[in-house]
Amino acid sequence: MSGQIAIVGAGPSGCYLAQALLKLAPDLKVDLIDALPVPFGLTRYGVAADHQGTKAVTRQFARTFERQGARFFGNVRVGRDLSLAQISSAYDATVLAAGLSSDRPLDIPGGDLPQVYGSARLTRALNEHPDAAALPDLGAHPVILGNGNVAVDLLRILCKTPAELEGSDLGPGPTAWLAANNIETITIVGRSPAAKVKFDPVMVRELGKLDNIHVTMDEPEPSSDPEEQKKLQALHDLNGHGTGSIRVDFRFEAQPLAVEGDSRVTGLRVAGAEIEEIIGATSLITAIGFMSDGELNRDALIAKASTQQGGKLDERLYSAGWFRHGPRGTIPQSRADAQDTAALILSDLTIDPARTGATIFAQLPDCTDYPGWQQIDRVEQGQSLPGRCRQKITSIKKLINVAKQRGQNL
Repeated sequence: MSGQIAIVGAGPSGCYLAQALLKLAPDLKVDLIDALPVPFGLTRYGVAADHQGTKAVTRQFARTFERQGARFFGNVRVGRDLSLAQISSAYDATVLAAGLSSDRPLDIPGGDLPQVYGSARLTRALNEHPDAAALPDLGAHPVILGNGNVAVDLLRILCKTPAELEGSDLGPGPTAWLAANNIETITIVGRSPAAKVKFDPVMVRELGKLDNIHVTMDEPEPSSDPEEQKKLQALHDLNGHGTGSIRVDFRFEAQPLAVEGDSRVTGLRVAGAEIEEIIGATSLITAIGFMSDGELNRDALIAKASTQQGGKLDERLYSAGWFRHGPRGTIPQSRADAQDTAALILSDLTIDPARTGATIFAQLPDCTDYPGWQQIDRVEQGQSLPGRCRQKITSIKKLINVAKQRGQNL
């Protein structure tokens, strides 16, 4: 089957979808479009810098471009460089897989104080996303609100020693920021009981390997559910761990009521099972979910869809990954989602030979391609510092310049 399909978003969901489409229909032309000059999205800028095993999935995604024939068009922002209508008119089908990159706001009094930081903001800054805000001063007692894997990722990074960061891709700036922190206590607060937390037990066990922490928590209530028992056992094993300088205190069943402070954060008011209290804090990190940044107006597109069955938004327009079903699921789970979406797209596909496809990118002089990414990859790995696997190029302008020098020895 021939035909031309555009995927907006070259992160895990987009790459898995391209892989699935080309496996089912090798003659397709599948083009992945991304706002950044580089592919792999969440894997590059959202996965914790010390989780290189998770980031290694990019080697699988690379084969989609290198062996299956997918093409990459980077530094193309929908709404700035091309409209969604222009892309849709050029392709037989268009898939929105751009993810959800903004932090969900904390909708309680004081949630807009300057020292309230979203987890996406911090994760992007730690991963040196080109558009990231500067890393802030968290003070001696940051509080992390959330009981999912993202919350534990940030907790772990904040507590690691320089030796424990060996082999990561944490850049010089974030490394210096971590070294300059004067954190004494981190409280991690969740609304749910311990048995209902969202983080994976494996993530909890990782905390038990850290040298510079000591962990406190009230011993959780038991559960008869096998999956809940795994989480409770991991927490039980972690409780009391370590004699390090950073105290890590887990608080469960704590409903946030308000962020305390006038011009700056001084605490988080919570309601527990029996009492209301204020947990002292110098900053608050929210890890409570993600939302669309608005460029593709996800909510309006979903509201317009008649059924959104299988991710279909309109004729020849589909969605995948977090853009389709919201911020849930892991990178591996995106693969199964992609296979279902690919089957739906191909069952619907009507080919129009008059559609212009990738020629729409010819008008964009700073559009990058996959060979350009390969050049960036070589440069980043080649300039890595001792103890690091790469040193990322952090500006859009320099990424574009390096991409344009593909095939040259720099």
